[in-house]
Amino acid sequence: MSNSQSPAPKSQARSVARLAAVQALYQQHMEKTALARLLDEFHQHRLGREIEDAQYADAEVDFFDDLVSGVDARREEIDELLESKLADGWTVKRLDKTMLQILRSGTFELLARADVTKKTVITEYVDVAHAFFDSKEAKFVNGVLDSVARTVRA
Repeated sequence: MSNSQSPAPKSQARSVARLAAVQALYQQHMEKTALARLLDEFHQHRLGREIEDAQYADAEVDFFDDLVSGVDARREEIDELLESKLADGWTVKRLDKTMLQILRSGTFELLARADVTKKTVITEYVDVAHAFFDSKEAKFVNGVLDSVARTVRA
């Protein structure tokens, strides 16, 4: 008996969840949206919905919720860890706001999601970075998250 179901749909649903989490965290940062309202808005209007003729791919909702809630709950710890990995004179406050959310999400996943390999986390967030930035910034994401991973997943 063969299994025609490949792992790609779950992988794709998690990729979509990561991108949506970065967008949600950016919105929370810019608009100071309460966590419960933010999650509800994304559940009702963004994840897997069609907006202006653009079909949003299905996201793994529980994974999305874990990322957004986890970053929200552990923001201070995550930011301290990130600052320890930035070049001298740099703080998280100096980072582009989208870049900061990418790094926060990736760092949370490295800290709290041992079920996801280090390589997968880094590759996925480099891909997210490519959605917003050029290759230089994607390499920055790779370097910072690799450094974080060496610390938290020794």
